[in-house]
Amino acid sequence: MTAVNNSPTSNFGVSSHTLFVCKTCASVWQDGKRLGESGGEKLLKQLQDLSENWELRDQFPIQQVECMSACNRSCVVAFAAQGKITYLFGDLASDTSASAVLDCATQYHSKPDGLLPWSERPEALKKGVLAKIPPIPELK
Repeated sequence: MTAVNNSPTSNFGVSSHTLFVCKTCASVWQDGKRLGESGGEKLLKQLQDLSENWELRDQFPIQQVECMSACNRSCVVAFAAQGKITYLFGDLASDTSASAVLDCATQYHSKPDGLLPWSERPEALKKGVLAKIPPIPELK
């Protein structure tokens, strides 16, 4: 896994927000080998390009992952942050979703609990919620 942006860190030495992007999504395979550029790689490149001018680029790094095990719902991204709900989104178009992903990530960043009501999400992220995972309780 490779982090794309530098980010302030929490007390635990990890970024407080992360946008995970599956780079294996929408791959074409032949004889056990991936052919050409995957849809996930295309989406990742678009996100990287758009994030150059994104106001949260230093606080919300983009991290590529090899696979998020949602192959039948590709392309897949996840928003995660300490103390917030984690969202896993799928069914994203590799060529037209990047702007909506960053818009939704901006909304996620602004919410103390990470809750993204359906009505407030960009159109591209209204249908494809694959998981909404509660935050891990903080240790006391």
